[in-house]
Amino acid sequence: MNAILALVAFIGVIVVWNVGFRRNIGEAMVLGFLASAAFGGADAPRVAWESLLEGLKSEITFAALAFVFVSELLTRTGLVHRMIDILSSLLGRRKGGSAYAATVASGLFGAVAHNGAAIVATVGSLAIPWMKRSRASGETAALVLSGNAGVGATFPFSGAFFVLLAAPTVVPVLSSHDVVATLFVTGAWMVAMRLVVAYTIVRRRGVGTMAAADIRPLRQSFGAGWTSLLVLAAVAVPVLLTTGPGSDWATDRLGGLDATDAVPLLMWLPVVMLVAGLLVERRALPHGGADWWRTLGEIGPKLGLVGVTMVSAFAASEVLARLGLGDQLAPYLEDLQDVPPLVAALVVGLVLVIVAGPLNTTSTLAAVGPVAFAALTAAGIPAHVAFASVIVWASSEGCSPPGAAPLYVAAGIADINPARIFLPVALYYLVPTYLFGVLMAVGVLWIPG
Repeated sequence: MNAILALVAFIGVIVVWNVGFRRNIGEAMVLGFLASAAFGGADAPRVAWESLLEGLKSEITFAALAFVFVSELLTRTGLVHRMIDILSSLLGRRKGGSAYAATVASGLFGAVAHNGAAIVATVGSLAIPWMKRSRASGETAALVLSGNAGVGATFPFSGAFFVLLAAPTVVPVLSSHDVVATLFVTGAWMVAMRLVVAYTIVRRRGVGTMAAADIRPLRQSFGAGWTSLLVLAAVAVPVLLTTGPGSDWATDRLGGLDATDAVPLLMWLPVVMLVAGLLVERRALPHGGADWWRTLGEIGPKLGLVGVTMVSAFAASEVLARLGLGDQLAPYLEDLQDVPPLVAALVVGLVLVIVAGPLNTTSTLAAVGPVAFAALTAAGIPAHVAFASVIVWASSEGCSPPGAAPLYVAAGIADINPARIFLPVALYYLVPTYLFGVLMAVGVLWIPG
């Protein structure tokens, strides 16, 4: 029972410190790690130290930090604004075009940056004023942006992706190579869902065409911003080299060496994106040592928080694995083997959505992701499908009032009382997110494995 009690302590400390005391998630994760290690008894110092070393050496930690750095640097260069300009040229003249543009832009930005509050702050700073000028109310504008906040977590290489990938129940079953394509398709499904929701909102709540002053001719916006799309396209290079025919081609060229070993995705993807970003955005990058020092100083605190969070999450997972969490959970999970996958998905999804109310996506997965994944796979749901469904349910951070930080960011930009969209955001976005996770889990929505 030691490992199960350690897991309960890990969850409890995170919730109390992060929600009860309103301290940041980095502190909560460190304390949660220490609390779980304490269940090692006399071996607690050794277990904690060895687990911490594993967390520091993990390629997952490197990748998480690298992606945060890349996304922060490219956001500062104006890359996202140019993407949004292209979208507004394409969709702005349609009724509700600003809502559709905001939704697609959130998906594109989310595929790079992932953070819910950052998605709302960056895309919302432009899209919310556009929507209000398109005769939408402030409540409707904030509703659309807060509902889109969680989409970033459903794409690969988010913090959620790395935290769940490091879970003790996931590590023996899945590698990053197994779920990269899975998460790309999952993210696309979640953007598609939000476009349907946006269509419903446009019809029911009223969003007109965008103001003419906010729409640049497509030739002009595309001419100025087409290079920004190359950064997203760069992701395809290492992915194609490690999947399907591309993997076979690369393996043949490498003399039989497995391409997934020669091109480890978690190492190469942020490097490829950074190189592409530096080339495309070279004119907008900081100039001179002083500018770079100031930029790095502004990005540094975010890197520190992500680093502490990831190392603590991985170290805590290692602690739980060393304490025998898998073996101790097995008798309980065996009871789920006879439960229909639909029932397991409905129950596990509901638990995750409830937990995601007070916690953000990363905290939710750190707390209950390992158990949720194990419960789904015990019910016969394929591992890659269970992985995607768990992330979808946990990604409801922007539409789970009253603890949804992105919701308050959107309300602040729109200058409205956030309580006025608590119920609408739950109905329009939280319920569909829950249902889509269930549909994925039972195989109605196809995702590759």
